Amino acid sequence: MFKHRAKAIYLLIIAIFIGYFTYSSQFPGSWTGFHPFRLGLDLSGGSHLVYTADVSKLAKADISASMNSLRDVVERRVNVFGVSEPLVQTQENASLSDKANAYRLIVELPGVTDVEEASRSIGATPSLEFKLVTADEIKAFDDANKVGTLGTTTAEQTLAYIKLFKDTGLTGSMVARATLQFNPTTNEPAVGLNFTEEGRDLFAKITKANIGNYIGIFLDGQPISVPIVRDAIIDGKAEISGSFTTEEATKLVRDLNYGALPVPIKLLSTQTIGPSLGAAAVNGGIRAGIIAFILISIFLLVWYRLPGLVAVVALGIYTAIMLAIFKFLPVTLTAAGIAGFIITIGMAVDANILIFERMKEEIARGRSTWDAMHEGFSRAWTSIRDSNISSIITGVILYYFGSSSVVTGFALVFIIGVCVSMFTAITASRLFLYAVAPQKQTKLSMFLISNGFKIKKS
Repeated sequence: MFKHRAKAIYLLIIAIFIGYFTYSSQFPGSWTGFHPFRLGLDLSGGSHLVYTADVSKLAKADISASMNSLRDVVERRVNVFGVSEPLVQTQENASLSDKANAYRLIVELPGVTDVEEASRSIGATPSLEFKLVTADEIKAFDDANKVGTLGTTTAEQTLAYIKLFKDTGLTGSMVARATLQFNPTTNEPAVGLNFTEEGRDLFAKITKANIGNYIGIFLDGQPISVPIVRDAIIDGKAEISGSFTTEEATKLVRDLNYGALPVPIKLLSTQTIGPSLGAAAVNGGIRAGIIAFILISIFLLVWYRLPGLVAVVALGIYTAIMLAIFKFLPVTLTAAGIAGFIITIGMAVDANILIFERMKEEIARGRSTWDAMHEGFSRAWTSIRDSNISSIITGVILYYFGSSSVVTGFALVFIIGVCVSMFTAITASRLFLYAVAPQKQTKLSMFLISNGFKIKKS
């Protein structure tokens, strides 16, 4: 008995520490560090954007890989923008007759309410090209227009100037890495480029064959730098300099590093969820959880008495562990996830009820309190095991085949809840019940350990 009570006290202390740690880490400046719950779009507010992906120019066998690549590129972009817990996923709408537009890209950006800025950032496709023009062509153009190399002043002159440049086949897709650099003399920002092996060989070939000519570096169709080729560049490195601000150079580096979109996309719809609606959903979920806990606790205490009290304590431990897992795993909580958590609160006491009913049957057969507890846990285990395994299988299927974050969010919380409830219902409840069970069999002890309002002995 003493050993059981000591273990129960240790478990209770650990549970209290977990609960306090989870609570205190919700606030900035806490000794535990600031670790707030991660809330999904529907709880924190933000932007929900849906794009159509144009796969009409792709072979059918390449569509799946291209859509996955699109998702990865957009995910990297929104991560760079500093968005907390973005969700980027692809979706195929098989019901659409227009198969070219049947593919969707869904982007959720918690905390971002500027839809225009979000869509502009996601859809931006930096086009970096390297083009050639001979020195003679530049001179002839300057003489004809009576302007300097980049001194064109009219739209027609600018267009004519751009048409002088010929494609080389060298593009931003052959850039392995872009870096932000600063001129050691002027401290002006520049963009350093490291080409891929293919890009290095092509750049070496271009510069070797065009010494004395100009190589134009074009961004989104506009020349940003037109240096003259002095020597062949064979190390696969280049530098883009110009009238960059630090912010512009940083953005160009970011865009080049994360690449152009592999599939053209078009914004189909947007939805903005305000922080106030998210806060209302959070408060509603918390209120529902508290009410569910209180009602379940009242039922357990009234009907099962001492075992019910043990179940309430185990349920409190279950809640503390679940919240800690949500925070430190971490799990992004959505309204569906909160609903799943509230459902598992009820499911967490199912095992206790099975055990307590078994105990009642054993007491009715004339067994002692201690023997009835042992038999109750032993005989109820197979039913608890099988029901929880079937629940986990259902949750895994929902999570694996779920087509939206609502379904997968619910399924994830449901699976975690079932697994944790098996520990609290079997291990924690048994330990606490053994620790507080009455040793002598009196009318009071029989009343406390049994359930319902009448015990029939055989």
